[in-house]
Amino acid sequence: MNVSVLAVGTALLLGQIIDSNSAWMGETLAATGIDSLVQVKVGDNVDRIEVQLRRLLDDADAVIMCGGLGPTHDDLTREAIAAVMNTELVLDEALGDVIRQMFAARGRTMADNNLRQAMVPVGAEIIEQTRGTAPGLIAPVTVDGVDKVVYAVPGVPHEMRDMVERAIVPDLLRRSG
Repeated sequence: MNVSVLAVGTALLLGQIIDSNSAWMGETLAATGIDSLVQVKVGDNVDRIEVQLRRLLDDADAVIMCGGLGPTHDDLTREAIAAVMNTELVLDEALGDVIRQMFAARGRTMADNNLRQAMVPVGAEIIEQTRGTAPGLIAPVTVDGVDKVVYAVPGVPHEMRDMVERAIVPDLLRRSG
């Protein structure tokens, strides 16, 4: 099993944020015996994200995408994954209710754009959020007849680490046998 990492965010390219997430993922993968092939950064552009994701999937069994799952217009990871899966995004109403309840529990009114986080590519599985509002994704893809997987996690480090440790590493170990 080999894995590549795709960090999404223009702020990473501009040096406004240091990409410590990819380094942590590389260290975590190595500690579990999973080979890390390539780490790439890409800006907030759905076409560029899709190109890089397809390129990484040519060589890797799995790609972990970090960032671009939030509620704003430049959070485009879901759209790129749906394009690679050749499917559409649909609103997961149950997930939308979870996000609404998170805001209500904090005594805050939720802006409608937060429902973007409940848009899920058809066929993808959700990684439940325990520390933030953005869920992660486990998205099966087939490349040239070979089954592969794309994982997507938020860019906020404590949210990312929780999902990688709780869901992604166990899933990778299961897939690798």
